[in-house]
Amino acid sequence: MVPVDDRKVARCRELADAIAADVQRFIDVHTTVGVERTVLRAYGVSGVNDEGVPLVNLVVDRYREAGLLDRGITHFLARALARGARSVQEAAEGLAYSSILDDDSTGPTREEEQLAIADATQAALDRIDLAREKREALKRVHAPGAAPLKYVIVATGNIHDDALQAKAAAFAGADIVAVIRATAQSLLDYVPEGATTEGYGGTFATQENFRIIRAAMDESTRNFGRYIHQTNYSSGLCMAEIAWIGAVEGLDMLLNDAMYGILFRDINMCRTFVDQYVSRRLIARAGIVINTGEDNYLTTADAIDKAHTVLASQFINEAFAFRAGLREEQLGLGHAYEIDPWIEDSFLIELAQAQLVRQIFPRHPIKWMPPTKHKTGDIFFAHVHEAMFNLVGVTTNQSIELLGMLSEAVHNPMLMDRYLSLKATRYVHSACKHLGDEITFKPDGRIARRAVQVLDEALAQLEEVAREGIWDAIGRGAFADVKRTRTGGKGYSGVLKKHAGYMNPLLDALEASP
Repeated sequence: MVPVDDRKVARCRELADAIAADVQRFIDVHTTVGVERTVLRAYGVSGVNDEGVPLVNLVVDRYREAGLLDRGITHFLARALARGARSVQEAAEGLAYSSILDDDSTGPTREEEQLAIADATQAALDRIDLAREKREALKRVHAPGAAPLKYVIVATGNIHDDALQAKAAAFAGADIVAVIRATAQSLLDYVPEGATTEGYGGTFATQENFRIIRAAMDESTRNFGRYIHQTNYSSGLCMAEIAWIGAVEGLDMLLNDAMYGILFRDINMCRTFVDQYVSRRLIARAGIVINTGEDNYLTTADAIDKAHTVLASQFINEAFAFRAGLREEQLGLGHAYEIDPWIEDSFLIELAQAQLVRQIFPRHPIKWMPPTKHKTGDIFFAHVHEAMFNLVGVTTNQSIELLGMLSEAVHNPMLMDRYLSLKATRYVHSACKHLGDEITFKPDGRIARRAVQVLDEALAQLEEVAREGIWDAIGRGAFADVKRTRTGGKGYSGVLKKHAGYMNPLLDALEASP
């Protein structure tokens, strides 16, 4: 154990909650095109036009251009149902293609709208609950492996090849498999349709792709007698839509961060904050574990000087998540092993950070990221570097460990590279399984002093952010040394202030969930 001042931790949480409360006041009175498309998907709207544009985009864009979307797309969907549309799909097609636009001037009462949409709202909730129960039932039969769970990535561009590689990874000992997204999908303001058979830098996140990998992981679970987790990315301009897709396709984890898109993809902060809230409401109901992205901060900022920004952001991500209904057990807060390995005592500094995070968030499934920033083409040293990372992970009882690949700085890892990484990790985790239970840290030693320093600096930063507001803090580059403006970035035009008559019974139901 490292020394942790509980009063300082409590103060950090108090400040983070105040920061999140300020943003929540904005969230509560705004919606986005992504949120409204998510609602349509949840109600069962599907399909694309001849040019491949999703029907949900056509509907939402039409009503946004007409200046009516601020009332909530559910309002118009319910009106169409109340007027006699035979299904939600038929109602949506009418909203998209009818020659007459519903201008909201006359028609059904609010009570008639609510009645017309009530069954569809309950059906959407039931789909989430059914997928959750199916996943949990499989876990009861086939228990997951022991922590730290070994997390690996596959990314061929072809979902069928991804499924084969995912099963190979599970056979080799992986506990979690992620299909990394195609390059820049986070900047697409629509979700592609269908199975992906070619891609660049990864495979598109689509509902059909999620279904294919879920089936492959369920097959591996039964074959190998231990539960294999599936994860993907709920981030970018379609954050909430992908959260819905993940929720109903039975994913276990989703990469979902309150600030990642703002900092690293230049997505507008107003858009991101609203979308992440709604995405997390869906994730909370689905029982999915989120993985946050603080590890990325250390790719653009120094891992020693800015370690406290990781901790400060973890507190903020936690505060946002609690406001969206997530439990501690769903918060896979992220951090990383990114200090220059040639700095004296770099291992001790990494150990201090990992132990500090583990103690401050004892019930959270912490996600621990491998070294990448200082990787070179030296695959043999990379293998040693990752062994040190694995040693810290098992010693400090990290929950989810994304495995590094020895060839990561050379080429996309091959199957054998992944096998070697899993083999080496299994060795370290087994050989040092109870090391953390056997050692103590000197109260005035280097590790203890480093932990105290990081907490103190995180507290100081949270004081500053709470004083100025997170909007301005991001503007001055408080996180990851990246500066963004409140009205800049991609997707700002898709943010709308809610009309006094805004309608979204699905979100209302999610907010009312226990």
